[in-house]
Amino acid sequence: MIFAPSTSKRALLSPLLLALASLVFVCLATVGTPPAEASGHGDTIRVGGDHNYPPYEFLNENGEPDGYNTELTLAIAEVMGIKVDIQLGGWDEMRHKLETGEIDALQGMVFSKARARDYDFSPAHAVVHQSVFARKGSPTISELNELKDKEVIVQNGGIMHDYLLQNNVGANLILVDTHADALRLLASGQHDYALVANLPGLYTGKVLELSNIIPAGKPFSAQFYGYSVLKGKQDLLAQFSEGLAILKNTGRQQALYDKWLGPLEYQGVSWKKLGMAAAFISTLLLLILSIIMFWNRALSREVTRRTQEQQLQQQQLIQADKMTSLGILVSGVAHEINNPSSLLLLNLPILKDVYQDAEDILEAHYHEHGDFLIGGLEYSRMRDEIPPMLDDMLTGTHRIRRIVDDLRDFARQEPTDLSETVDLNDVVATAIRLVDNTISKSTQHFKVEYTDKLPCFEGNAQRIEQVVINLIINACQALESTDNSISVRTFYLAQENMLKFEICDQGRGIDPEHLPHLSDPFFTTKREQGGTGLGLSVSFSIVQEHGGTLTYNSKLTQGTCVTLSLPAIKGTTS
Repeated sequence: MIFAPSTSKRALLSPLLLALASLVFVCLATVGTPPAEASGHGDTIRVGGDHNYPPYEFLNENGEPDGYNTELTLAIAEVMGIKVDIQLGGWDEMRHKLETGEIDALQGMVFSKARARDYDFSPAHAVVHQSVFARKGSPTISELNELKDKEVIVQNGGIMHDYLLQNNVGANLILVDTHADALRLLASGQHDYALVANLPGLYTGKVLELSNIIPAGKPFSAQFYGYSVLKGKQDLLAQFSEGLAILKNTGRQQALYDKWLGPLEYQGVSWKKLGMAAAFISTLLLLILSIIMFWNRALSREVTRRTQEQQLQQQQLIQADKMTSLGILVSGVAHEINNPSSLLLLNLPILKDVYQDAEDILEAHYHEHGDFLIGGLEYSRMRDEIPPMLDDMLTGTHRIRRIVDDLRDFARQEPTDLSETVDLNDVVATAIRLVDNTISKSTQHFKVEYTDKLPCFEGNAQRIEQVVINLIINACQALESTDNSISVRTFYLAQENMLKFEICDQGRGIDPEHLPHLSDPFFTTKREQGGTGLGLSVSFSIVQEHGGTLTYNSKLTQGTCVTLSLPAIKGTTS
């Protein structure tokens, strides 16, 4: 079991419960067992381990035993008042010495059912994950049977050596003394894969700067890692189990774990708090959108009232009112939306990385204790739900930011400048994003076709965008059913040197007697629905300013096609 610091009650109780369980184990192990010497070598217990298995156990630069296992053994010896002699060497050699009685215990051995026939194990003081390492560009491994007929490097006498032999995987095994030897051999271009423990593999690869090898799969479940002795030496094992329980209960074992393994792992995150923050932000965004809807309705009523009272020239009225009111609205709201959006865009990728780094800890806790609640829901369910939840939140935040930027550009107040070099495809794409909600409510069949490498036109992108928005909304309003379609396309006629934007709908069509009056100010057939008759009039004026034309081709009950034509700038490409 991997212990990680936590502020929850469950995490605080876990060490106590484990300590109690370990004490019970010690009591049961010692009942009926006659007193015996600590070892076969006087009062000193000889403890063995691997000399090259960092960060768990290894010989440091001074040739002395070091690492998490070593310090844990010394701490147990201190609290139990016993003497230990720690000997590190080749793993296969250490196992042989244990079996021949030259040492009394191993301070780190992975538990397996096969090994349990010959050895007794203490409660685990760590959880080890085994990984398949490969050179960059090699296929990943998700199932053990994929190693069949492959040359696989394993530590002689290690748990992976045992496992592959017992399960008859069919791999060609290459035996080495240490994990470092396995990774060096793999990095040199020899053989196909290496099976080593994940943390020691990453640690060794980093220290040795083996930049061409990477983890290629984890087809193994978590494995429990603790002290082991030969069968029948429960009294000796009980001393280590009791000392380990004391260290866990006092927090010393956790401190040693954090010292050696903590830098390679990250603490978990409270998904409940994250969910509450997301709910708060969603509520805030909903409130802001409600304000936008209220202001849009207020603006529509204001335009109608002023039109009826003053009959002002249509272009000045719609442009001044829209730019002034919408500019105030967007400038007041855009900053408030962008602040939480920026926070989400900054933090969500970090939270995703944090969860990925914490996943091994959560999985280890799950395998040892069973299912538990995280964010109020079972972990077995949430471990599959959390990554897509984070991806959806990040995608939604990017969309909010893009819509706010489009609104701010659309409502920006500045003198009309018709000298910009404008990409028609960009203008159409922005307009579609702004009215995406109206489109999705009006039709299930909306098709867009952009012609690549269109020439640009000279004019004002904001004003042409206003025309395109108006044409799209009119097409949506003309539809009788969501089964009717709308198609949009851009193209270029070289012989005329004209850019074209065409929008066709399968709506109710336009009465032939109304076609000559579409550009007349205040002409509308939808006055009962609040229409002012200014939209198309303003659109015609804007297109004329740009030297272009708007043409209509419509049949009653069959639909309408509108074509916007603009003179292109020769020699330019969007």
